Amino acid sequence: MGRLRRFGENRFLGTRDDMRVYDCDEPGQFSALEARDAADDLVGQNLISAIAPDTIEEARNRGFRAIGGAGS
Repeated sequence: MGRLRRFGENRFLGTRDDMRVYDCDEPGQFSALEARDAADDLVGQNLISAIAPDTIEEARNRGFRAIGGAGS
């Protein structure tokens, strides 16, 4: 599965503008994140957060909400 530039080792990435977390191992979620990045330059605007440790539980601890799929 692909990854966004600068985030090659991260499975879970959060968008700071809407506090959503994306699972980059889920093709639909990764496609949605890629589309948002292409449209809004989220990486360039520093609106992407890498979750560490790289788990959905940690994303929730940080206030991110899961979009559909596993871990919702």
